[in-house]
Amino acid sequence: MNTLKKFELMEKIVRELEDLQNSKQALIQKIAKIEVDNIELGDSRLEKDLPEIHQNLADNLDTISGILDYFAGKTQNFGDKNNIDSLKEQEAINNATS
Repeated sequence: MNTLKKFELMEKIVRELEDLQNSKQALIQKIAKIEVDNIELGDSRLEKDLPEIHQNLADNLDTISGILDYFAGKTQNFGDKNNIDSLKEQEAINNATS
């Protein structure tokens, strides 16, 4: 895999991790809303299980955020080290002249 293709794949993974992070945040918000609604309803099963689900989602979100921070930094460093902007410019020139 050439350097530009590797960088593009790394950027794609960063975008997918961001999407996953956003999805987990949305799930946490939905669980919290159900927990609040259940305060009025008082269903014992929801009272028992929702806090655990909420905590598991929060733990997963923390893990995903850590991975995202790490991999976004790694991607940026790879791009800087390999002068990706110049490679993109060269590829555009090559494509225009082909």
